[in-house]
Amino acid sequence: MSWFILIVSGVLEAVWATALGKSEGLSRLVPTVVFAVGLVLSMAGLAYAMKELPLGTAYAVWVGIGATLTVVYAMATGTETISILKVLFLLMIIGGVVGLKSLHA
Repeated sequence: MSWFILIVSGVLEAVWATALGKSEGLSRLVPTVVFAVGLVLSMAGLAYAMKELPLGTAYAVWVGIGATLTVVYAMATGTETISILKVLFLLMIIGGVVGLKSLHA
């Protein structure tokens, strides 16, 4: 259950990071609310997962999921360019997350 919650928390990290960017310095209400709720839920999930998972592994997986999804969303919406090297490096992050999960199993 901790791994599932950690993965959901990583997705929520991408949500709050994206909302933060769209909030224009926390001056737009809806993105600011999405940011705040996403941040609290993401952190709470990370904290819960860390009760059973090692700190370093949990944090690395959480950041890896959040960072990868944030960049993929930005590329999908056209706010960030797509390149073969970016995709390769994102795949390397995903490989690291999968590797950490497999070592912990």
